[in-house]
Amino acid sequence: MKAFEAVLTKHSISDTSLPKRRNRKSKMSKSEVMTIMIIFHLKSYRNLKHFYLDYVCKHMTDFFRDCVSYNRFVELQKSVIHPLAVYLKLFGLGKCSGISFIDSTAVKVCHYKREKQHKVFKGIAEKSYGTLGWFYEFKLHIVCNDKGQIIG
Repeated sequence: MKAFEAVLTKHSISDTSLPKRRNRKSKMSKSEVMTIMIIFHLKSYRNLKHFYLDYVCKHMTDFFRDCVSYNRFVELQKSVIHPLAVYLKLFGLGKCSGISFIDSTAVKVCHYKREKQHKVFKGIAEKSYGTLGWFYEFKLHIVCNDKGQIIG
């Protein structure tokens, strides 16, 4: 996280026309928030709230001494999405072992009757037919190796 923030501050452009915002330090560091998010996906909890309140705040106090409230934790998650994506892209993907599987899922954008009004995904999304009827959607593809690790 320290290396990511150093590169980000080195290559970012600051806008002097915007008012300055306070950068108050949080009780829980960004790397701790990222660690909790990764552990949540490795555990078998169904939702984050029960995982955070029942597991992290009660049983992992040795690792996370300054736990914040759940609402504050959800707010802190937004600030670590980009570093977490970079970390997972660099270190979290599996290696290709020669046997790969591809799976796709539809991400529905809107009903097909509203496709001409929809401007956000124009040129990306297409009209297609599914079990629930016609939809304006695009496909998300995931490539996995034979061990179940995501390759791309």
